[in-house]
Amino acid sequence: MKPLPTGLKGMTLLPPRIAVLVPCFNEEAAVGSVVADFRKALPSATVYVYDNNSRDRTAAVAREAGAVVRAERQQGKGHVVRRMFADIDADIYVLVDGDATYDAASAPRMVEMLVTEHLDMVVGLRVDQNKAAYRIGHRTGNLLLTRFLADVFGQTFKDILSGYRVFSRRFVKSFPILSGGFEIETELSVHALELALPVAEVETPYFARPEGSFSKLNTWRDGFRILGTMLKLYRSEKPLRFFSAIGIFLALISIGLAIPIFITYLEQGIVPRLPTAVLSTGLMIVAILSVSSGLVLDTVTRGRREMKLLAYLAQPPVGER
Repeated sequence: MKPLPTGLKGMTLLPPRIAVLVPCFNEEAAVGSVVADFRKALPSATVYVYDNNSRDRTAAVAREAGAVVRAERQQGKGHVVRRMFADIDADIYVLVDGDATYDAASAPRMVEMLVTEHLDMVVGLRVDQNKAAYRIGHRTGNLLLTRFLADVFGQTFKDILSGYRVFSRRFVKSFPILSGGFEIETELSVHALELALPVAEVETPYFARPEGSFSKLNTWRDGFRILGTMLKLYRSEKPLRFFSAIGIFLALISIGLAIPIFITYLEQGIVPRLPTAVLSTGLMIVAILSVSSGLVLDTVTRGRREMKLLAYLAQPPVGER
C-alpha cells in the first residue's frame, strides 16, 4: 500500500488515491519538470498527462518523466478536463497546467487542507514571483471577472481563473462540464458557488514560464469567451433574475411609448400613431412572456440543481472510502 502524503497519516483507514491531472498542448519545454516535481511532492499520487493534439514531443517527454500519458483529440482545455474527470477514478484530484508556472511543493498543503477541513475544492491563489509571471492584461481581466461573479452570485473567489486546484471525488463526479476552452475555470467556480460547496483558497507561488514555453491564452479573445460563459451560466442558473430584467426593460420601453399616445387619446379621443401603439402593445406582451419564461425556467433550474446535489451526495466524502 502506498504511504500517505506528509501530514495526512492516521486520517483515514485507507490512503486516499490521489490523481494529478495535467492537460497539455505543446508543452515540451515544461511538462517534464511538472511531472517530476509533482511526483516528488506527492509520491503516492499518479500523474496523468492528457495530450491535446500537441505538435511537439509533449507526450514523449511526459512519458519519459514517469507520467501516465493519454490523448484527447477534441481541442480545448475544457474538453480535456471533461475527459479526465470522466476517465480517472480517484479520491482526490489535483488539476494543474503543464506550463511549470505553479508550485508543486504547495500540493501537499492543499491536499491536507482539503482532507482536514472536509472541503470539496481548494484553489491555488496565485502570488506572482516576478512581473513576467502574470501579465497586466490577465490580472485586470481576472479582477473584472471576479467582481462580476461576486455581483451575480453574491460571493466569489479572489482568483477565479487559477488553473491550480484540488478537488474531492464528490466535486469531480457531480460536475457536468459544458465549456470547451479556458473558461473551464469559471465554470468550476460557479459550480461550487451554485451548490454552496465548502471551498478555500491557499496562496501559492506563481512563476514565469520556462524558456521555450509559450502561453496559449489570448487576453481579449479568451476574456470575452469567459465573460460569455458567465452570462450563459447566469442565464441558466439565475433565469428568473435574467429574464425578469429583460421583461422590466421591455416593459419600461413599452410604457414610455404608450404614455404620449394615452395622453393624446384622453385629450382628443383619437389614436394618431397606430404603429407606435401596436409596437408598445407588442413589447408589453413580450415583457410578460419573458417574466413568465423566467418563472418556468427557475423551476427547471431548481430541479437540475437538486439532481446535481443528489449526484454530489451519492459520492462518499474524502477519507471515508
